Amino acid sequence: MEFFRTLNDMAPLVVTIVLIGTAGWIITTWLRIKNGYPLDGSWGQALYPMRTEETSERIKLLSQENAQLRAELGSIKDRLANVERIVTDSAVNLDREIEQLRGKAN
Repeated sequence: MEFFRTLNDMAPLVVTIVLIGTAGWIITTWLRIKNGYPLDGSWGQALYPMRTEETSERIKLLSQENAQLRAELGSIKDRLANVERIVTDSAVNLDREIEQLRGKAN
């Protein structure tokens, strides 16, 4: 009799814990779907969302943008190397190179 009374007193706590766990699972799954992460199956295998024409086009555009940004980054690295060389070279060498460039321009 006492066991059933204790079980009856703990029932709301158990139900609350189960509801919180279920809500957390639902929110986690929704966030994964929203952000494009793979879903896990019942045995831990990855279930990827279906690929549509829109997602394929988006991937293509992002790949092109990535290539452009990499090219721009390479250009910036080259410019930075030149600036570092100018800053670290002595003033005499720098003056000589500037005068040589002015001579070529004339």
